[in-house]
Amino acid sequence: MTGQVASMAKAWRDSGGATPGRMALGGGLLTVFIVALAFVIGSPDPSRAESGISMRSSEVARLKNLDQGAQAELLIEGSSAQERNALIPTADLPLGRVSGFSAIPRSSQQYRSALTCLTQAIYYEAANEPVQGKRAVAQVVLNRMRHPAYPNSVCGVVYEGVYRPVCQFSFTCDGALLRKPMARQWGESKAVAEAMLAGAVEPSVGTATHYHADYVVPRWAFTLAKIEQIGTHIFYRFPGRPGGVGAFSGRWNGYEAVPSIDFDRLRGMLEADLAPIEPELTPGLTVTPLVTDRHAPSDVGGRIDTTKSWRLSIPDPVAASGAYSAARSNQGENAPAHAVTEAGEAAQ
Repeated sequence: MTGQVASMAKAWRDSGGATPGRMALGGGLLTVFIVALAFVIGSPDPSRAESGISMRSSEVARLKNLDQGAQAELLIEGSSAQERNALIPTADLPLGRVSGFSAIPRSSQQYRSALTCLTQAIYYEAANEPVQGKRAVAQVVLNRMRHPAYPNSVCGVVYEGVYRPVCQFSFTCDGALLRKPMARQWGESKAVAEAMLAGAVEPSVGTATHYHADYVVPRWAFTLAKIEQIGTHIFYRFPGRPGGVGAFSGRWNGYEAVPSIDFDRLRGMLEADLAPIEPELTPGLTVTPLVTDRHAPSDVGGRIDTTKSWRLSIPDPVAASGAYSAARSNQGENAPAHAVTEAGEAAQ
């Protein structure tokens, strides 16, 4: 288009359509016009066209809330979750493939920080997963880094929400960082992180931005598009344009840093997780209910409940004998005469 406009301008000049005095002014205005027209129409070369898509702030906020609040609730846990996850169909959407990421200079401090953050994410999320599973977790981190709904740095993605009640990667706020990594799994995770920061891509998960273990079913699993399961992890992408390749055009912001962590707080949380669970007592009940108890609500089944009006006691044998004699006498006095006679004859 630009070439056609320039040719038209040249033909106009050659035909004498302008005097030399007006040529400079006319040429300058024509140049401005051509540049402006090129910006409006765009380049006719598809290889130079902008592949990214723009999103409104409201759309970005909606995407960020898809796995927050009530959406983060776990609907099912345990073996039954695996059966339920298997029933969620794989989305009939293009898998998509993002380009590799290698923008961080290897000799820089930024690279060392990014390598630490990505290695931590791979290790604490997928230490015992196959290599493909480790690469898939790393791909999710790098996908998020280039999506408008997430921070534009590796460490920013991994530690997003670390100072808030809900963190994106649970290991950053549940005390897992206090556990010393296992050497072999850490080495494997670091090797995967190095490869991914050098431009490697895990194509099996495409533009995935989410995943969860197959032994849980979070509510958000029904709002995203299921892509693939690798090992114990199930991967998802945003549906529609936000999950397409064009949405992953964000650039690395040029800064990486491992955030400072309050390890005393994490230590307290970890100790709370490892502490024995105290039995929950019903107000006014000193005997902890057990599932093995098979008795009426008013009976403690042989275990003493001191809050009940009933008390366990051993009766006085003399008093018991007197009560028994009184009962016999009372029954004898009230019994019909013929009943007593028949009973006596039967005894004889």
